[in-house]
Amino acid sequence: MQLIVTGGLGASGSWILDRLAGPHDVLCLDYDHPDDGRDDVDYRAVDLTETGAVFDIVTAEQPDAIVHWAAIPVAGTRAGTELYQNNTLAAHNVLSAAGRVSADVVQASSDGAYGFFFAAETPVPDELPITETHALRPEDAYGLSKVVAEEIGKTVARRDGISVASLRPSWIQLPEEYPCRDPEYVDDPHAGAGNYWSYVDVRDVVDMVEAALDAEFGGHEAFNCVARDNALGEPLVELMDEHIGGVPDDATVEGDTSAYATAKATRLLGWEPTRSWKDVVGSA
Repeated sequence: MQLIVTGGLGASGSWILDRLAGPHDVLCLDYDHPDDGRDDVDYRAVDLTETGAVFDIVTAEQPDAIVHWAAIPVAGTRAGTELYQNNTLAAHNVLSAAGRVSADVVQASSDGAYGFFFAAETPVPDELPITETHALRPEDAYGLSKVVAEEIGKTVARRDGISVASLRPSWIQLPEEYPCRDPEYVDDPHAGAGNYWSYVDVRDVVDMVEAALDAEFGGHEAFNCVARDNALGEPLVELMDEHIGGVPDDATVEGDTSAYATAKATRLLGWEPTRSWKDVVGSA
């Protein structure tokens, strides 16, 4: 398969690039050109907010699919207007160009699209576990940029007849780091309340990207991408009661499960999370 991967030099994007390179012919688009990249990957430095440059590359390459992973990845690191403009314009350019050449898309959305983490006061969710049909109510530029990127995905899929998978990872953990088990996080349960103590191993994220590329579905679909357990290993309902103020009346979660449901990804992509913090750093 001929693939374009955007953001392949980033923390999680590099894991995606490493998995896809070799089995596929991969062109990596990033803001910078690496000094020492992979021999089996072609690299192109490009500002994805530049419409002409994006369309020039994509129409020349004619990829079978595009993995759009490039973005300013979190709120608070740039001015909100700059983050919003970068993420939405890049998504519009990349997805529109993909539609022009009939390339399917897998793009990075985020659980930030739901609006829980950066809300002035973390709300009790409408449902528990949280499915992909839960309302999206972001109050911050990052979450809003992801909602817009998903809407762009819906538009392009409908207009151009391609499939667009918007993956909603929670806090992505790298095996050598796992900050969700740092003492300052574990010893202060309120620190993780904003996303209900959810996380996901980067290798499970890469598995979902690969599964979404292989899956056959039409239109736009969003998928929660989280570990099956929470980062504290404690009963979720008790955590929610103490730090969020309760759970929905019809909550069906038990034990130390995640707040997010992943059944849709299992049904449509054949994906399930297989890594836990317990396997990486131990339960002690």
